[in-house]
Amino acid sequence: MGRTEYYNDPEAPRANTLIPASNLLVVDDDGAILLQRRRDTGQWALPGGAQDIGETAAECAVRECREETGIIAEVTGFLGVYTNPNHIVAYTDGEIRQQYENTYIGRPVGGKPTINDEADGVRYVRPNHLDQYDIHPSMRQQIQDYLAGAYPYLG
Repeated sequence: MGRTEYYNDPEAPRANTLIPASNLLVVDDDGAILLQRRRDTGQWALPGGAQDIGETAAECAVRECREETGIIAEVTGFLGVYTNPNHIVAYTDGEIRQQYENTYIGRPVGGKPTINDEADGVRYVRPNHLDQYDIHPSMRQQIQDYLAGAYPYLG
């Protein structure tokens, strides 16, 4: 399923759903951040996705990280709640979602970076190399909040 992201765009369609999602900002022992390149947008992002019934938001972040990157991680902290009503994601099936993401901080405990049907690239990126990557502004905000120590973000 394809998707189009709108960020602070007055021409964005009106949201018709609000679904809780969780991201996991994984930092290795060298301070590099785990990123995946999304097949649907081509942009680099933190691993994350929609929460399933029966799991906590933190469990969702860990599951999505494993599914999307091959990395097994554990939660070590909480980065924030990101709920910008001006960040809209329109899916080809007609769903139009307003951003609602709980973002956790984690560390890798196993696995290896692996591409899959959602990500055609997975790698750890050192903070001083982040500007070389096409990262959506909402993901960039989350990464910058982490690097600046400006958390928890409650927005």
